Amino acid sequence: MSQLIDGKRISQQIKDELKEEMKKLDALGKSVCLAVIQVGDDPASTVYVRNKKKACAYVGIRSRAYELPEETTEEELIRLVKELNADAGVNGILVQLPLPSHIDEDRIIRTISPDKDVDGFHPVSVGRLWIGEKGFLSCTPAGIIQLLKRSGIGIAGKECVIVGRSNIVGKPMAALLLRENGTVTVTHSRTVDLKEVTKRADILIVAMGRKKFITSEYVKEGAVVIDVGMHREDDGHLCGDVDFADVEPHTAAITPVPGGVGPMTIAMLMDNCVETVRTQEE
Repeated sequence: MSQLIDGKRISQQIKDELKEEMKKLDALGKSVCLAVIQVGDDPASTVYVRNKKKACAYVGIRSRAYELPEETTEEELIRLVKELNADAGVNGILVQLPLPSHIDEDRIIRTISPDKDVDGFHPVSVGRLWIGEKGFLSCTPAGIIQLLKRSGIGIAGKECVIVGRSNIVGKPMAALLLRENGTVTVTHSRTVDLKEVTKRADILIVAMGRKKFITSEYVKEGAVVIDVGMHREDDGHLCGDVDFADVEPHTAAITPVPGGVGPMTIAMLMDNCVETVRTQEE
């Protein structure tokens, strides 16, 4: 019988650990503050920001919310980010993506100080990740590593296949799996014979953005399958990039959607926020 990897339970475990750590830091007079910037009122972004603020409150991290109108200019946003970079009372800065089309996301990400880049998107953070230096880890891939480890799934020596090569998931995921001594293959839209490659995987991580694309034909018997996708069905229910009903009977372990990878992203964001104080201590 396949093991259901419970992201809700594991993310709660991590937040509880961070809450205890924050109590100890608090007793030492150390506090953590996250500045969250949202431009416009995209409904999905509003939900994400609300969830991040709730997680901050639970763990004991102070949060500052900057809710800017849609017509905010790129220069105005850069000015705010630079002010927060210089503010010693702010440990982490998060700019909620996507931004309105008139703002260059890459320029904004590069404006955030690498020492406050709790999303782990800045080129300096990415470089630190790839060469194995200490720094902020991209939250979703870091969450997947925790899902595997805390579910008793070994990575070292395993054949790990990633479907998707985005800067947010695919590429940093490859770096983190290599760090854990996995043997890593990254596939993408130009991969020839995708099924043949994915069927080699002991651990298959799917982050391609296509609803229920991965069926049992793509999965080796007894593989571990991690589904990063998030889509809404015609009936309103959520589903992932993996056809769960078809794939689950063939797996040793699998993440559900919802309740798998999703909750881990915010838990690891909280961990990055606390890391800002751990780094100062060191």
